[in-house]
Amino acid sequence: MNALVSIITPSYNSAKFIAETIQSVQNQTYQNWEMIIVDDGSSDETENVVLSIIQNDNRIQFHKLSQNSGPAVARNTGIKKASGYYMTFIDADDIWFPTFIENNIK
Repeated sequence: MNALVSIITPSYNSAKFIAETIQSVQNQTYQNWEMIIVDDGSSDETENVVLSIIQNDNRIQFHKLSQNSGPAVARNTGIKKASGYYMTFIDADDIWFPTFIENNIK
């Protein structure tokens, strides 16, 4: 099975960490995924960091909320935009081992 996996990532002022988070998703052995990053009104450089990365990877989407509304709103926004058969979450300051998705699909 090669079903699409939707990865929801709420972010808030995560410019220091989010590039490493995205890299850990890009390094997955299972490659049929979409990553939906929902920024919760960050005031740091999070948007610029993400936008510079996603120019080279069309599997990653970026959405910015107009005001800070909390992680639940950001997660729910991502869920509404997801189109995968499976769904999982990774916070903007977390990283995955390369086989995380593959092992969970099995």
